[in-house]
Amino acid sequence: MKKINAIKITKNQLVTDLVAQMKEAGFGARKIGIASNIANKMFSEQDCKVFLGLAGAMVPAGMKQILIDLINKKHIDVLVTTGANLTHDLIEALGDEHYHCDTWNDDEFQKKGYDRMYNVFMKNEVYEKLENFFESNWEELKSTTNLKDFIKKIGELLPENSNSILKACYNNSVDIYSPALADSGIGLMVWGRIASGKKISIDAFDDMKEIIDTAWTAKKKGVIYIGGGTPKNFIQQSLQFSSGADYGIQITTDSAASGGS
Repeated sequence: MKKINAIKITKNQLVTDLVAQMKEAGFGARKIGIASNIANKMFSEQDCKVFLGLAGAMVPAGMKQILIDLINKKHIDVLVTTGANLTHDLIEALGDEHYHCDTWNDDEFQKKGYDRMYNVFMKNEVYEKLENFFESNWEELKSTTNLKDFIKKIGELLPENSNSILKACYNNSVDIYSPALADSGIGLMVWGRIASGKKISIDAFDDMKEIIDTAWTAKKKGVIYIGGGTPKNFIQQSLQFSSGADYGIQITTDSAASGGS
């Protein structure tokens, strides 16, 4: 049992100093402080493989750069994410943007050619650029044999100056897994090529072997989950065949009662 220490805010205070104080407080603030300590430990251990599970719509919400910085700083070894996040990352890599909309009329948005995700929207025409990208690069993409290598090839094909998760992972040799890739705009683009008679043969189960191999051979393992869902479960499955994770952090809005946490 330890005494609660009141958080003190001072002029020009650094965020790191504020977070360090939080572990001496209570409720959610203490959890943030403890999570910060865990992150520092896992990032500082050279032999620790860090698996990041990224669910939700993090890219449209503006969280992309945080992920890119973590990757470029060599803090992430394996990324497991949704096809939606990769789709929106690719949309921005190809030159389009996401926009704020604090008020909206969906009928008007539809007439003007916009898609809405809560209070974020984008142009319908972004899918035309996606379609052109997959059409013009299909010969290279169809030579891949599993989802991980298919995603890696997308990152390779992007321009070198692309500020994207896909490109950052390719440049830093970070494996990206997206077991539910079909459930996304990218999945629709691939299906569209197949439906028009173009062939591709991808083993959707091969990725499981590869991520298990990474978990099995790692001396130490750390996990970070943003949300839960498929990315979290895919990582958890791979850890079942080893000693589990040495470090773990989850940031989620789920409650234990719903089973999501």
